[in-house]
Amino acid sequence: MNRPSQLAWLFFRTSGRLSRAAYFLGGLLVALVQAFPLYRFTLVAEGTPESQMWAAAFFLAFLASLWSNIVLAVKRLHDLGKPGPMALVLFVPVISIVAFLVLCLFPGQPGPNRYGARTNAPA
Repeated sequence: MNRPSQLAWLFFRTSGRLSRAAYFLGGLLVALVQAFPLYRFTLVAEGTPESQMWAAAFFLAFLASLWSNIVLAVKRLHDLGKPGPMALVLFVPVISIVAFLVLCLFPGQPGPNRYGARTNAPA
């Protein structure tokens, strides 16, 4: 698989499994992509066309990062042998913190499981 299709799989497709490190680092990259337009928005004068452009960029980055965070969590859950819809707990206050820690700290299932033959690969 070439690099662009690997990135598309990592951030936009729910099939396969993902390791703890890949989940954490992918989530960190998503957070940085979201933070950059927000940072730029804070540097320009309010109400200017430039501020509107950065606000729109932040909104688009937020939408893309929301989906990417869900996709990363689904694949991480797959590595733990759990169904993807459990990723919805990441939207429940307080529980989301515990769920995030579980996804970052607990090792996945060794060997193949029903979600894929190996970690960090599509099913």
